[in-house]
Amino acid sequence: MNTLFSVVFFLSCAVLLVLDPEGFLPAVLSGAGNAATLCLSLLASYAAWMGVMRLWEDSGVTRGVSKLLRPVVGRLFKVEQEETKRAIAMNLSANLLGVGGAATPYGIKAANLIEGEKNADYASSMLFVLSATSLQLIPTSVVAMRVSLGSACPSDVILPTLLATVLSTLLGAVFVRLFIPKGEKSAKKQASRSPFYQKKQGAGIE
Repeated sequence: MNTLFSVVFFLSCAVLLVLDPEGFLPAVLSGAGNAATLCLSLLASYAAWMGVMRLWEDSGVTRGVSKLLRPVVGRLFKVEQEETKRAIAMNLSANLLGVGGAATPYGIKAANLIEGEKNADYASSMLFVLSATSLQLIPTSVVAMRVSLGSACPSDVILPTLLATVLSTLLGAVFVRLFIPKGEKSAKKQASRSPFYQKKQGAGIE
Protein backbone atom coordinates (compact mmCIF):
# COMPACT_ATOMS: atom_id res chain seq x y z
CA MET A 1 0.00 0.00 0.00
CA ASN A 2 2.86 2.40 0.81
CA THR A 3 4.41 1.60 -2.57
CA LEU A 4 1.12 2.27 -4.35
CA PHE A 5 0.65 5.65 -2.65
CA SER A 6 4.27 6.58 -3.39
CA VAL A 7 3.83 5.78 -7.09
CA VAL A 8 0.60 7.82 -7.26
CA PHE A 9 2.30 10.76 -5.50
CA PHE A 10 5.32 10.83 -7.79
CA LEU A 11 3.20 10.44 -10.93
CA SER A 12 0.96 13.30 -9.78
CA CYS A 13 4.02 15.47 -9.14
CA ALA A 14 5.41 14.70 -12.59
CA VAL A 15 2.12 15.58 -14.30
CA LEU A 16 1.79 18.81 -12.31
CA LEU A 17 5.38 19.80 -13.14
CA VAL A 18 4.65 19.37 -16.86
CA LEU A 19 1.25 21.10 -16.88
CA ASP A 20 1.83 23.83 -14.29
CA PRO A 21 5.46 24.15 -13.13
CA GLU A 22 4.81 27.42 -11.28
CA GLY A 23 1.92 25.96 -9.32
CA PHE A 24 3.81 22.84 -8.22
CA LEU A 25 5.42 24.18 -5.03
CA PRO A 26 2.33 26.12 -3.80
CA ALA A 27 0.17 23.03 -4.37
CA VAL A 28 2.57 20.78 -2.43
CA LEU A 29 2.81 23.23 0.48
CA SER A 30 -0.94 23.78 0.54
CA GLY A 31 -1.59 20.02 0.56
CA ALA A 32 0.89 19.49 3.37
CA GLY A 33 -0.72 22.25 5.43
CA ASN A 34 -4.21 20.81 4.89
CA ALA A 35 -2.96 17.33 5.85
CA ALA A 36 -1.40 18.67 9.06
CA THR A 37 -4.62 20.51 9.97
CA LEU A 38 -6.72 17.41 9.33
CA CYS A 39 -4.38 15.22 11.42
CA LEU A 40 -4.56 17.63 14.36
CA SER A 41 -8.36 17.74 14.14
CA LEU A 42 -8.60 13.96 14.09
CA LEU A 43 -6.05 13.74 16.91
CA ALA A 44 -8.23 15.92 19.11
CA SER A 45 -11.32 13.86 18.28
CA TYR A 46 -9.61 10.52 18.93
CA ALA A 47 -7.97 11.81 22.12
CA ALA A 48 -11.35 12.90 23.49
CA TRP A 49 -13.21 9.68 22.65
CA MET A 50 -10.40 7.32 23.66
CA GLY A 51 -10.11 9.21 26.94
CA VAL A 52 -13.82 8.76 27.48
CA MET A 53 -13.53 5.05 26.74
CA ARG A 54 -10.63 4.71 29.17
CA LEU A 55 -12.75 6.39 31.85
CA TRP A 56 -15.55 3.99 31.03
CA GLU A 57 -13.18 1.06 31.41
CA ASP A 58 -11.77 2.28 34.74
CA SER A 59 -15.19 3.14 36.17
CA GLY A 60 -16.80 -0.16 35.18
CA VAL A 61 -19.02 1.18 32.42
CA THR A 62 -17.36 -1.19 29.94
CA ARG A 63 -18.44 -4.12 32.08
CA GLY A 64 -21.99 -2.80 31.89
CA VAL A 65 -21.76 -2.41 28.11
CA SER A 66 -20.33 -5.91 27.87
CA LYS A 67 -23.19 -7.34 29.95
CA LEU A 68 -25.71 -5.43 27.85
CA LEU A 69 -24.28 -6.73 24.57
CA ARG A 70 -23.40 -10.19 25.89
CA PRO A 71 -26.63 -11.92 24.77
CA VAL A 72 -26.35 -10.38 21.30
CA VAL A 73 -22.63 -11.20 21.02
CA GLY A 74 -23.17 -14.76 22.24
CA ARG A 75 -25.96 -15.46 19.76
CA LEU A 76 -24.40 -13.63 16.84
CA PHE A 77 -20.79 -14.77 17.19
CA LYS A 78 -21.39 -18.19 18.77
CA VAL A 79 -18.57 -17.72 21.31
CA GLU A 80 -18.51 -19.04 24.87
CA GLN A 81 -15.63 -17.37 26.74
CA GLU A 82 -16.63 -14.25 28.71
CA GLU A 83 -13.36 -12.47 27.93
CA THR A 84 -13.94 -12.98 24.21
CA LYS A 85 -17.48 -11.62 24.49
CA ARG A 86 -16.19 -8.57 26.38
CA ALA A 87 -13.52 -7.77 23.76
CA ILE A 88 -16.05 -8.13 20.93
CA ALA A 89 -18.55 -5.95 22.81
CA MET A 90 -15.96 -3.20 23.26
CA ASN A 91 -15.03 -3.38 19.58
CA LEU A 92 -18.69 -3.03 18.60
CA SER A 93 -19.31 -0.15 21.02
CA ALA A 94 -16.30 1.78 19.67
CA ASN A 95 -17.54 1.26 16.11
CA LEU A 96 -20.99 2.46 17.13
CA LEU A 97 -19.37 5.75 18.15
CA GLY A 98 -17.45 5.91 14.87
CA VAL A 99 -14.05 5.81 16.56
CA GLY A 100 -12.21 3.31 14.38
CA GLY A 101 -8.86 3.98 16.04
CA ALA A 102 -10.25 3.02 19.43
CA ALA A 103 -12.01 -0.04 18.01
CA THR A 104 -8.84 -1.46 16.45
CA PRO A 105 -7.07 -2.60 19.68
CA TYR A 106 -10.24 -4.30 20.92
CA GLY A 107 -10.71 -5.92 17.51
CA ILE A 108 -7.16 -7.32 17.57
CA LYS A 109 -7.67 -8.63 21.10
CA ALA A 110 -10.99 -10.20 20.13
CA ALA A 111 -9.45 -11.82 17.04
CA ASN A 112 -6.69 -13.40 19.16
CA LEU A 113 -9.19 -14.68 21.73
CA ILE A 114 -11.50 -16.08 19.04
CA GLU A 115 -8.73 -18.46 17.94
CA GLY A 116 -9.43 -20.53 21.06
CA GLU A 117 -13.17 -20.82 20.40
CA LYS A 118 -14.92 -23.84 18.90
CA ASN A 119 -16.48 -21.71 16.15
CA ALA A 120 -13.29 -19.80 15.38
CA ASP A 121 -13.82 -19.65 11.59
CA TYR A 122 -17.38 -18.42 11.91
CA ALA A 123 -16.70 -15.93 14.74
CA SER A 124 -13.62 -14.44 13.08
CA SER A 125 -15.52 -14.04 9.80
CA MET A 126 -18.39 -12.32 11.62
CA LEU A 127 -15.95 -10.02 13.45
CA PHE A 128 -14.20 -9.08 10.20
CA VAL A 129 -17.47 -8.36 8.38
CA LEU A 130 -19.02 -6.32 11.19
CA SER A 131 -15.80 -4.34 11.63
CA ALA A 132 -15.75 -3.59 7.90
CA THR A 133 -19.44 -2.63 7.65
CA SER A 134 -19.21 -0.85 11.03
CA LEU A 135 -22.69 0.16 12.19
CA GLN A 136 -22.29 3.76 13.41
CA LEU A 137 -24.65 5.77 15.57
CA ILE A 138 -22.27 8.74 15.51
CA PRO A 139 -19.70 8.94 12.66
CA THR A 140 -17.21 10.78 14.86
CA SER A 141 -14.27 10.68 12.45
CA VAL A 142 -16.29 11.90 9.47
CA VAL A 143 -17.88 14.71 11.47
CA ALA A 144 -14.44 15.78 12.73
CA MET A 145 -13.11 15.83 9.15
CA ARG A 146 -16.06 17.94 7.99
CA VAL A 147 -15.52 20.38 10.85
CA SER A 148 -11.81 20.72 10.01
CA LEU A 149 -12.68 21.46 6.37
CA GLY A 150 -15.15 24.19 7.31
CA SER A 151 -18.46 22.42 6.59
CA ALA A 152 -21.51 24.56 7.35
CA CYS A 153 -23.46 21.56 8.69
CA PRO A 154 -20.97 18.83 9.63
CA SER A 155 -23.63 16.71 11.35
CA ASP A 156 -25.74 16.31 8.20
CA VAL A 157 -24.04 12.99 7.50
CA ILE A 158 -25.27 11.32 10.70
CA LEU A 159 -28.63 10.06 9.40
CA PRO A 160 -27.39 8.91 5.94
CA THR A 161 -24.41 7.20 7.59
CA LEU A 162 -26.68 5.48 10.11
CA LEU A 163 -29.04 4.18 7.42
CA ALA A 164 -26.20 3.01 5.16
CA THR A 165 -24.31 1.22 7.93
CA VAL A 166 -27.47 -0.41 9.32
CA LEU A 167 -28.19 -1.91 5.90
CA SER A 168 -24.59 -2.99 5.25
CA THR A 169 -24.24 -4.53 8.73
CA LEU A 170 -27.50 -6.46 8.45
CA LEU A 171 -26.58 -7.81 5.01
CA GLY A 172 -23.08 -8.73 6.16
CA ALA A 173 -24.34 -10.59 9.23
CA VAL A 174 -26.95 -12.46 7.17
CA PHE A 175 -24.40 -13.55 4.56
CA VAL A 176 -21.95 -14.77 7.22
CA ARG A 177 -24.68 -16.81 8.92
CA LEU A 178 -25.70 -18.30 5.58
CA PHE A 179 -22.32 -19.14 4.08
CA ILE A 180 -19.87 -19.72 6.97
CA PRO A 181 -20.24 -23.15 8.67
CA LYS A 182 -20.60 -23.34 12.45
CA GLY A 183 -19.96 -25.95 15.13
CA GLU A 184 -18.92 -29.40 13.99
CA LYS A 185 -18.95 -28.43 10.31
CA SER A 186 -16.51 -25.61 10.99
CA ALA A 187 -14.25 -27.88 13.07
CA LYS A 188 -14.27 -30.56 10.38
CA LYS A 189 -13.50 -27.98 7.70
CA GLN A 190 -10.63 -26.59 9.76
CA ALA A 191 -9.26 -30.08 10.42
CA SER A 192 -9.45 -31.00 6.74
CA ARG A 193 -6.86 -28.31 6.02
CA SER A 194 -4.19 -30.05 8.06
CA PRO A 195 -1.61 -32.28 6.30
CA PHE A 196 -2.21 -35.04 8.91
CA TYR A 197 -5.93 -35.15 8.03
CA GLN A 198 -5.19 -35.25 4.29
CA LYS A 199 -2.64 -38.02 4.83
CA LYS A 200 -5.23 -40.11 6.68
CA GLN A 201 -7.78 -39.56 3.94
CA GLY A 202 -5.22 -40.62 1.31
CA ALA A 203 -4.59 -43.81 3.26
CA GLY A 204 -8.32 -44.49 3.57
CA ILE A 205 -8.38 -43.93 7.34
CA GLU A 206 -11.35 -42.15 9.00
